[in-house]
Amino acid sequence: MRELIVGSRGSPLALAQTREILEQLKNRFPQLSCRIQVIHTTADKRQDVPLSHMGQSGVFVKEIEHALLKGSIDFAVHSAKDLPSEMVQELCIAAYPVRLNPADVLVSRVGPLSAAPAGSRVGTSSVRRRALLLAFRRDLVPLSVRGNLDTRIKKLNRDDCDALVLAYAGLARLGLTSFVTEILDPNVWLPAVGQGAVAVQCRADDDIRHLIAELDDSATRACVTAERAFLKVLRAGCLAPVGALAAVHGSTLRLDGLIAALDGSRVFRYSEVGSLFDPESLGARLAERFLASPAADLLHESSGKSMLSKNGREDLSRRDN
Repeated sequence: MRELIVGSRGSPLALAQTREILEQLKNRFPQLSCRIQVIHTTADKRQDVPLSHMGQSGVFVKEIEHALLKGSIDFAVHSAKDLPSEMVQELCIAAYPVRLNPADVLVSRVGPLSAAPAGSRVGTSSVRRRALLLAFRRDLVPLSVRGNLDTRIKKLNRDDCDALVLAYAGLARLGLTSFVTEILDPNVWLPAVGQGAVAVQCRADDDIRHLIAELDDSATRACVTAERAFLKVLRAGCLAPVGALAAVHGSTLRLDGLIAALDGSRVFRYSEVGSLFDPESLGARLAERFLASPAADLLHESSGKSMLSKNGREDLSRRDN
């Protein structure tokens, strides 16, 4: 078999999860030869610009998807939350390997959130986390913080902020869980769609998809599919504080969703239960419930911009690393 080329962003986290996927493939197919090709995405090139100001979707994956379509790489490894909810027709997700803990965590110099002094500065570039932070305690000060995980932790050590809200999975993949002050209850702090999951993408007509499919975890696929269907029907753009988390219970799937006001003044939560084998219908049903409720008004709130995506390819990447 020829050497396969896998596309990845160049951040330490992206490379760590790509190497993890290659190790899993190698364990199943010892004869397989792969090499990583680093591809710099729009978000990588514009780290000084807030994600909500970039004015386009797919800023963490677009260049990688273009490389797949051109045939310059054979497959790609993404954080599932970075994928637009509308997949390019010629591409597919060949595998969702077993998901890590999807919870948000606090990394703090001032103790847990409940005990942090009033005025404590909490770093995050996620509008979802900002809204939930303000809903929890309005006397805390959210700060926009971008960059790799190690860069953010250095900002904490330099006293640029007092605490950070991050994804447990990202810290776990980099061996940094010793920095965790507390794990935030995912039933309260609903994570971003797909948080903690990795998506392995390839061309839909490429036979390699059958090889990659050996890594697929059916429970993870069902959960992420339901969450992504929820966001797709909701048509929530990158400015919307939206969270969702699905969980398998026997042959059923429970999906919890959340929409919050940008300032945290209002938070709506609903849940639905459906068949494990029809996750898209479950996600769509929960979204329709939100759209038929007062929560729909929050999707039109903005600071000069509509939260609603105009092009149908919603950017799921609220930088929830």
